[in-house]
Amino acid sequence: MNRLFALHGRQSSLVIEQAASGLVWRHWGARLPDAIAAGPGLESGRPVPTFSLDVPVPFTLVPTFGLGWYGQSALLAHRAGRDFAQGLADCSALQQGQRLSCRLHDAVAGIAILVEILLDPATDVAQITTSVANIGDGVIDLQWLAAATLPLPAQPLAVRHFTGRHTNEFAEQTDTLGHGIWLRENRHGITSHGHVPGAVVLGPGCSDSAGPAWGAQLAWSGNHRQLIERLDDGRSQWQLGGWLAPGEVRLAPGERHDSPAVLACFSPDGLGGVARNFHGAVRQRAGARPGPRPVLINSWEGFYFDHDPVRMMALADAAAAIGVERFVLDDGWFAGRDDDRTSLGDWFVDARKYPAGLKPLADHVRGLGMEFGLWVEPEMVSPDSDLFRAHPDWALQLAGRPLATARNQLVLDLTRADVTDHLFARLSALVADLGVAYLKWDHNRDLAPAGDAAGRPAYGRQVAACWALMDRLRAAFPGLEIESCAGGGGRIDAGMAVRAQRFWASDCIDARLRIGLQRGFLQFLPPEMMGAHIGAERCHTSGRRFSLPFQALVAMQGHLGLEFDLTRLDAGERARLAGWIAFYKDHRHLLHGGAVWTGTAGDGVAWHAAGGDDDWLLIVYRTDMMLQRHAAPLLLPFIGDGDWQVAEVRPGETRAATRFSGDWLRSAGLPLPPGQPDTATAWRLQRG
Repeated sequence: MNRLFALHGRQSSLVIEQAASGLVWRHWGARLPDAIAAGPGLESGRPVPTFSLDVPVPFTLVPTFGLGWYGQSALLAHRAGRDFAQGLADCSALQQGQRLSCRLHDAVAGIAILVEILLDPATDVAQITTSVANIGDGVIDLQWLAAATLPLPAQPLAVRHFTGRHTNEFAEQTDTLGHGIWLRENRHGITSHGHVPGAVVLGPGCSDSAGPAWGAQLAWSGNHRQLIERLDDGRSQWQLGGWLAPGEVRLAPGERHDSPAVLACFSPDGLGGVARNFHGAVRQRAGARPGPRPVLINSWEGFYFDHDPVRMMALADAAAAIGVERFVLDDGWFAGRDDDRTSLGDWFVDARKYPAGLKPLADHVRGLGMEFGLWVEPEMVSPDSDLFRAHPDWALQLAGRPLATARNQLVLDLTRADVTDHLFARLSALVADLGVAYLKWDHNRDLAPAGDAAGRPAYGRQVAACWALMDRLRAAFPGLEIESCAGGGGRIDAGMAVRAQRFWASDCIDARLRIGLQRGFLQFLPPEMMGAHIGAERCHTSGRRFSLPFQALVAMQGHLGLEFDLTRLDAGERARLAGWIAFYKDHRHLLHGGAVWTGTAGDGVAWHAAGGDDDWLLIVYRTDMMLQRHAAPLLLPFIGDGDWQVAEVRPGETRAATRFSGDWLRSAGLPLPPGQPDTATAWRLQRG
């Protein structure tokens, strides 16, 4: 009788069968009993379809090309045009608790594969990685390796995914899955604005808070690929992995290639259940967070490149007076940097703008009780820079091809040790000399071309080298925090989340746009990692105007910041802003680290709830003019049993509470007041 290997979470199970044909997928979905009877194998008793191999090839853990599997293969490789077909029936699996290690060999093709699956019962998220090794003679050219191949059930399915562009990231899309292939590929070299490396597959009746949902995301900051394909038995396969350029991975005998990790989970609680599972897994991978997320101010939209120490110190004074805890000096502080056409790579303070250097400003900021942060873009170099004039060979390039600039800049080749050593030395000097607590680490262009000194594609190695540089810097300065920014949302993924404590979700801080954008971000990553700012009344990217309360309650979904010149506010405006900062501080224990529920309720209503167990903060947004004459009550699926006190909360004010039962709030809903477009209301809900 064939053997079953089962990993169980709180609400999900993953089952693989060891059969004569290899390791075969049996189940990924709802929780099964701990003791599963093996029963008949998947292959036993199946009639052979007409016009088929006499012994059909089943859907295995790593389906391969050329020997009768006609679906998409998880591995595409060859050795000088030979060994293009692989068979991985020679396999074994070792289960140790919640970890399953699967070894698959093909002695004829000279290939060995290791698949590691670790299912965390607390989060219901499986981390899956795949490695391929060359155990034969001659070089193997690797074209594709799926980090994970996942089974989806034979039932009607749709896929929720996200697209976008610079200043409009995480735009929600839903596609119905049918026969054929659903495919998303990214070749920008970084995670990209328009290709989120993950998705959620929706089963019948799936909603924000209920119904079967399968989620997966790739923990990788580079090129990536995912596909979903209907199989011959009605099921579907879902593959995710790093997209490889031609010639990018060539394995000499004895060498191996490791895929990025895939985080995958099933939840019976809809899109929100998948999101909360992912939040727990990302928090676990990232490790302990350094206390409450501090309110910050960033100088960019207030000043752009127009720097001088007197104005920056005045901004710091104004920020500290209203409760800001971190001051971040953005682009424009280094030598010759008056616009975006010059000086990247020359990480020395501009003596024209700061004759005494940056230390007086940094000391002034700390003297006010705030942390000092600094913008850098270490992976870039301007053609008009001392660094490039001294080392033109340090840029990614291809001999005989023009140097293609974007935003007037080139990309440094981080696969070179001399480049990363230079960057580490400059960044270390800045952090140590100025007492920098926080680096806003930007990356303002795609990789094209991405050739190394030998003319070979460097895409994946560039990502690994960037990660290594960040790891090296944080090891040298354990208290240092990094914000990942790439023209806003161009490098947001669970791999970078191990290194960066914050993501700048978008260069657009239009509050209405941000509601949907931030909801997309929160599908994969937790709220305390999402930078969300209050900007000027008139949004710099969209031109739309929004009130302070609306901007503030949208920004409350994430890690709160400010991005405009506070010195232009009058005393009353500063007092109102100080009230919202205090509101954030009063509620950030609910907003960060706990459970997040989001949803829409029709008629222009969206909502966000954060907290857990006995205490929640609920924020309801109106984005459009009401069509109905009366607002419909809002059903609150996250509320538990018992009696609840519900009170509207504003800065410095909590209105009289109304008592509701949990059953009532879940089934009949919370009455909502009417509202105009671009307004929001917050409630505190406490059990007892």
